[in-house]
Amino acid sequence: MPAQIEADALKSLLDAGAVKIIDGSWALDGTDMRALYAESHIPTAQFFDIDAISDRSSGLPHMAPTPEVFAQAVGDMGISETDHVVIYDRQGLFSAARVWWTFRLMGHQKVQVLKGGLPAWLAAGYPTGSGAEWVKGVPYTPNPNPDMVISLNVLQAHLGASDEMVLDARPAARFDGTAPEPRAGLRSGHMPGSRSLPASELIRDGALKPLADLKNIFSALHVTPKTQVITSCGSGVTAAIIALALHEIGHDKVRLYDGSWAEWGQATLDTPVVQSDQRTGGE
Repeated sequence: MPAQIEADALKSLLDAGAVKIIDGSWALDGTDMRALYAESHIPTAQFFDIDAISDRSSGLPHMAPTPEVFAQAVGDMGISETDHVVIYDRQGLFSAARVWWTFRLMGHQKVQVLKGGLPAWLAAGYPTGSGAEWVKGVPYTPNPNPDMVISLNVLQAHLGASDEMVLDARPAARFDGTAPEPRAGLRSGHMPGSRSLPASELIRDGALKPLADLKNIFSALHVTPKTQVITSCGSGVTAAIIALALHEIGHDKVRLYDGSWAEWGQATLDTPVVQSDQRTGGE
């Protein structure tokens, strides 16, 4: 299934009652996206709170939920494992990719991201709703795919392997260590051997760039069909945009480092950190 769906196609599915829609909006600056959802959202959409629907036992931000937590939350939204799910966010393409990745992690196959997000829906002249969307809860049976995620210990053991590549979605200045991290207590820089691929380089007009452009970007980074890609970022959100783009070009050897820099960059860890004034990869 393609990673993205056009607004027109989503409207047709919505009119036919053949889709479940999720508002997966989230913002690093703490903007109350649930309140904005209540003001306006695509009709029938449920709000997916990536901070609330997470594993909070580690102390790291919005770690992937356990299958049990995910199943309860999504089932309460009236979504079953066989439903066609479309996710959007208010920015165009930002946190929707993280929610898409979480569904995929839980084994959900029929899941896509709205191309261009809410701005594209509004630009097409389609209506929005407000307030709460009542639904009847249903059972959800997850089928987790643990190979889609990688932990700190496993990543440390694999770092530098010739057939693996770490792609970092943070802005280039944070990767280089010339700009501070937005979260307190984190060192600046990047993992040894990792390559910079800011998520913004994969996006145009709030959606993934055309397929040919995406292929050129990954080719320039020497990603081959045999490359095991590990995606990382600040806290696992924009790393999912790289995963989404790789899925779009048909590359399925992808694992997301869920702890990302919120874990690796901690001053209390002995993880190696490199600073540089020159990027090690990019478009």
